[in-house]
Amino acid sequence: MQRYFLEESAEVGRTFVIDAKEDVHHIKNVMRQQPGDALVINFTDGTYQATIEELSEKVWVRVTEKLELDTELPVHITIASGLLKNDKYEWMLQKATELGASQFLPFQGEFSVVRWDAKKADKKLERYRKIIKEAAEQSYRQQLPVIEFTSQLAELNGRFDHMIIAYEESAKHHEQQAFKQAVSRFRRGDRVLLVFGPEGGLSPKEVAMLEGITAGLGPRILRAETAPLYALSAISYHMELLD
Repeated sequence: MQRYFLEESAEVGRTFVIDAKEDVHHIKNVMRQQPGDALVINFTDGTYQATIEELSEKVWVRVTEKLELDTELPVHITIASGLLKNDKYEWMLQKATELGASQFLPFQGEFSVVRWDAKKADKKLERYRKIIKEAAEQSYRQQLPVIEFTSQLAELNGRFDHMIIAYEESAKHHEQQAFKQAVSRFRRGDRVLLVFGPEGGLSPKEVAMLEGITAGLGPRILRAETAPLYALSAISYHMELLD
């Protein structure tokens, strides 16, 4: 059953309106749903099943029951990563959303090839939010990850319970324990920041300004768009499947 998101609290028996153009188009023209058909909506206070009451330029739905689901990672993962060339960042966003990331903080690193001005940043973020939303719906996420551009890495200090910096030099020196030890200290509800560089990696200056631990991600050097997915998969295995 297709999932949608509404940024408001639900109430069983109450009627709500879906008015986002892409959602209305999807319901009417892609899924070809009709009044009486059911769908699932993620509200701010949980996930609910609803029934379509009316279709026009908007979709009116009546909430019928709350669903007891839990598809979110037990920890809140924020991925701060350098801007990437071409569509690599979009691909990473899509897959990281599927794997459970809660927030994305793209930044223009010292070694970044990609450069954004304010106008381009706004346009890019708009597209990225659409990619995240579609990936969240497809993967049955219950929360919609957020994305915002960050200009100063130092501003990230002190905002999280854990900060792990994926550093290429650590991997080159065969350091393989820091990431494992950090993940073992995670507890349900913790806020975790994972920092990754662009294609050229993080500079020593950038690493020095961050108050986190540096860690390698195994014995191999991963691409900038692959490293976040490796980290998310390892965290998911430890927190959700190991027991």
